[in-house]
Amino acid sequence: MDTAATGLTFRDATDADVDALVVLIESAYRGDDSRAGWTTEADILEGQRTDPEGVLAVIKSPDSRLLVVEREGRAVACCQLEHRGEYAYFGMFAVSPQLQGGGLGKVIIAEAERTVRETWGVREMHMTVISVRNDLIAWYERRGYRRTGRMTPFPYGDERFGIPQRDDLQFELLVKELA
Repeated sequence: MDTAATGLTFRDATDADVDALVVLIESAYRGDDSRAGWTTEADILEGQRTDPEGVLAVIKSPDSRLLVVEREGRAVACCQLEHRGEYAYFGMFAVSPQLQGGGLGKVIIAEAERTVRETWGVREMHMTVISVRNDLIAWYERRGYRRTGRMTPFPYGDERFGIPQRDDLQFELLVKELA
C-alpha cells in the first residue's frame, strides 16, 4: 500500500480556502520555512510566490480547478488544473515542506493527470518551470514530462511573482502525453 496516499482527500478549493492556500504555497517555495523541503526557491527568488488575489482568480476561473489535498482535515498540498483546449495546464503545485520527499507529490500529480483526462478528455499536460530548477525538472522528467526547450521570460519587475536574485531566470515548457 502507498503510505503517501493514506488518509488523503481531494476536493475543489473554495473562497474560504484562500488564506490557508497562500500560506501553504508560500511555505513550499519562499522564505526560511521553505528550506525544510526540497522545492524551495529561496535562493533564487525573494518576496511572494502568490497572493490572495492570484489564488482567488484560479478558484473563480471557469476553466480552472484548484485542487486541495487534505490529510486529517488540514490542507497539505494543492495544484491548479486549467483546461486550455487540447491540453491541460498544471500549476500552483505545492506540498507542505514537512511532507516533501515522502511520495506525496507523486500521488498528487497522478491524481491531477487522471482528473484532467476524465474531466476534460485531454491527452496532454503542460507546465512551466523556472529553467534553473534542475532538481525539480529532473523530478518531473521521472514522472514522464519532457523538456521542450521552449522558453518564456520571467516577469522581472513584477513583484507579484517575486524578487529575482539572479538575472538568468526564464520558464521552460514541460509536456507529458497522457495515456
